[in-house]
Amino acid sequence: QVQLVESGGGLVQAGGSLRLSCAASGSIFGINVMGWYRQAPGKQRELVATLTNGWQTNYDDSVKGRFTISRDNAKNTVYLQMNSLKSEDTAVYYCTYSDSRGGYWGQGTQVTVSS
Repeated sequence: QVQLVESGGGLVQAGGSLRLSCAASGSIFGINVMGWYRQAPGKQRELVATLTNGWQTNYDDSVKGRFTISRDNAKNTVYLQMNSLKSEDTAVYYCTYSDSRGGYWGQGTQVTVSS
């Protein structure tokens, strides 16, 4: 089992910045991927960014150049630095962890961008 604890969401004005954190605990091993998805009201959950422990990144086109994903493998923690936030970034952001055994989700943290 893997547990994920997210932090860092909140309310910010358009153009502002937020940093999300997600700490993983439990049975962490091998090649794995940590990342972030988001779900806006009335919409499907969508990929934001992922990062393997081999440092391969993947970003949705809508956040490229504005969001940066990083991780501290020693702490099993992944971060999402979000800059130049837009109202359309408003959503619940979910942390994910996956390895050869399967995937896990965090409970989500609300990000609200006011225009």
